[in-house]
Parts: sequence; C-alpha cells; structure tokens
Amino acid sequence: MKRQRGLLVLAVVLLLLPLVLPNAYYYDIAIRMAINAVVVLGLNLLIGFAGQISLGHAGFFGIGAYATAILTTQFGWHPLAAMAAGACGTAMLAALVAKPIFRLRGHYLAMATLGLGIIIAIVLKNEAAYTGGPDGMAVPALGLFGFELNGEKQWYWVFAANLLFSVWACTNLMDSPFGRALRALHGSEVASQVVGVDVARYKMAIFVFSAFFASIMGSLTAHYIGFVTPNVADFFHSIELVTMVVVGGMASVFGSVVGAVLLTALPQALATFEGWETVAFGSILMLFMIFLPRGLVPTLAAKFGRGD
Repeated sequence: MKRQRGLLVLAVVLLLLPLVLPNAYYYDIAIRMAINAVVVLGLNLLIGFAGQISLGHAGFFGIGAYATAILTTQFGWHPLAAMAAGACGTAMLAALVAKPIFRLRGHYLAMATLGLGIIIAIVLKNEAAYTGGPDGMAVPALGLFGFELNGEKQWYWVFAANLLFSVWACTNLMDSPFGRALRALHGSEVASQVVGVDVARYKMAIFVFSAFFASIMGSLTAHYIGFVTPNVADFFHSIELVTMVVVGGMASVFGSVVGAVLLTALPQALATFEGWETVAFGSILMLFMIFLPRGLVPTLAAKFGRGD
C-alpha cells in the first residue's frame, strides 16, 4: 500500500512539474533526471536487490544509443525498429557474458564488469567507420505514429511516462516471487540454493533485465539529444550511475529515483562555485557515505518507521 501511495505521489509530481518549469533549460534538467532514474532503477535491481555489482553498466547504455544511431542513419531503419534491435542485441550480449562473469564474486566480479564496460567504450571509439569515432555521430529525430518529437516539452512527457511505468514495473517485480528470490539471493547464495532458488538463472535474468533497461534509455537519449559520442559508455558514467544507487539507497525503488534526481541536479547547483564544484561535489558525497551509509531513502524510512 505504501508503494502505491509513493507511485501516486510520483505521478502527481510528474503531472504538475511542467507548471513550475520556466524554460527549456529546466525541462532539459528534468528530462536528464528521468533518464538517469530509469537506468538507475534497473541497476539497483542488480546491485541493491540481487547483490551483484556492475561497474560497466554505461556500456549497455552506449550500445543502445549507438545501435539506434547506426541503424537509422546508415541502414535506413525506422527508429522504433532500431531501438528494439538495440535492446534485443544488448540483452543477448548480457546473457552471453553473464554466465562466466557471475561465477566470480566480490572484487573479481567488479573487475570483470569494469572490463566489459571498458571494452564496449573502446569498440565505440575505434570503429570510426560506423560510430564516427571519438567525434561521435548525429542521430535523426524520433517519429511516433507519423508525429515527430521536437522540443523539450514534448520529450518531457515521453520520459515522464517511461519513468512512471518503470517505477510501477519495478515495484510489482519486487513484490513477486521473482523479487523475493532476488532478496534471498542477496542475503545468502548458499541458503537460496538450499531452498530451491536457481542462483545462476536468477543472476543472469536480472543482469539481462537491467541491461535491457539501460539500452532502451540509451536509444531514447540519443534521439532526444540528436547526437551521441563514446562518452555515454565510459567508466565515469558507470561510476556516476552506481553512485546514484548508493546515495538514493540500495534495494530501494524510490531511492533510485531520489538518488538520480539529487546527483543530476547537484552539479548544476554547484556550478556557481567556479572551479571548486568538483571538490564540493566530492565532499557532499563523502558526507552522505559517512552519515547515511544505507542511502537517503532507507535511512529516512528507518528513522520514521516506514517502508520504502
């Protein structure tokens, strides 16, 4: 019931937010918050609920972005078909690498996922004939049902609907037998196996699911911005996504949204520090880790005796 109320609050906020956004710049910030929130939701399912680290998740975001860019510009595919192909291709890659990667644990697993992300970023930079190399490439506008999306106001509703659906899907998933199996997996893999949980299958499933989330958002982001560079898949983007998970709260659906909103808005708010914004940003993150180690939403929920 509490999660349904949270979903209703989110829907009301998304509906009313355009009334207070003064110009295209603030619409752009809101859109980037929604993009990050959806990607972080998928990543939190993997890290927070299943307990499996991934330091290369931006690579899947980059695959989705470049798949739709390459297929639409060089092969003449419809954007929706290109987006679907990119998401399916990303899911297949995730399924292919999941089995060997998730035999590892701890820092070995972290290094393996980091290596995967770095390989994807290198490929995107070096295959200049298709990707444009480090300079990137242009992406055509997205057309839906004969209507071409233009301007931040139109894109806002696309990403707002996407965010609302993603939160709804994740809350229902976590209340399902699949979600309970993930929680058991996080608690103890040995105990999960004893009670009949297929650990390898659940690890693979949630890894593929989170990669699929990231790919879809990568494709939509590429169409929204109209240009894509290999930076979308680099290591720093992956670390930024993991930080959003930790700050908002691991194993917290709404914590994912809060973490994405805070860490998307914070660099903009610190821009007035002229040269010291990175120091201020790092200091704030350090304070979060010291005083809110469980993340913002779980800490506040525990303090006030409420659920996620």
